Amino acid sequence: MSQPPPTRTGLARAMSKLGFCSRSRATELIRMGKVKVNLTVRKNPEFPVVLNKDVIIMDDVSINQAPRIYVMLNKPRGLVTSASDELGRETVFSCFENSRLPHLSPVGRLDKASEGMLLFTNDNVWADAITNPDTHLDKTYHVQIGGSVDARRLEQLKRGVEDEGEHLSAKDVKILRTGEKNTWLEFILDEGRNRHIRRLLEAFNIEVLRLVRVKIGMLVLGDLPKGQWRELTKYEVLKSREPQAAKPR
Repeated sequence: MSQPPPTRTGLARAMSKLGFCSRSRATELIRMGKVKVNLTVRKNPEFPVVLNKDVIIMDDVSINQAPRIYVMLNKPRGLVTSASDELGRETVFSCFENSRLPHLSPVGRLDKASEGMLLFTNDNVWADAITNPDTHLDKTYHVQIGGSVDARRLEQLKRGVEDEGEHLSAKDVKILRTGEKNTWLEFILDEGRNRHIRRLLEAFNIEVLRLVRVKIGMLVLGDLPKGQWRELTKYEVLKSREPQAAKPR
């Protein structure tokens, strides 16, 4: 039985998938004649290559075996989760200035007003395992709201609501502490839709004052200072993508 032909990928996209640089930066380097494939200079960003077979060379060094980097950032409020912003807003990559890190991509997102744990890597397989809904990784958030909630409201948040054709609910919600004018809640999600918690709370007319992601799977933000980052340990990388039990329906 004949083997299917190998899957080919455009050269610029391959460089991005290998974690060497962004696709747009790869396109620039290729057109400048700085990239070789199997010792031959290629100036076409769409030149077809086979990952893990063809050797891609930049500055006489193969990028096929680029070291994998895994980083946790404590994202400050007010930064956009993107490499660049068309409105000129400051992005999370400002936290990596002068770090000498290679090109990294965010693993998931946090909206501009949200804070806390944001992961970055150049390992697409690991990133896919973290973000894949089938792994059911719990994501834990501490959310400060205006006013207070009772046990009935907590149960309603766990049951969820329908919003814009999507069912929004929480795997668990509990009260962390209550003040005179606000309350801190702990939300646990095992799925993540766009602005999930904010939309869920808005459905009950609950004001969100702060939203901080403190945990993804077994990875804990801990005392990492705001705006600072650290590399994950090998143990954290290994254990972080282990699937958890699915939420009962």
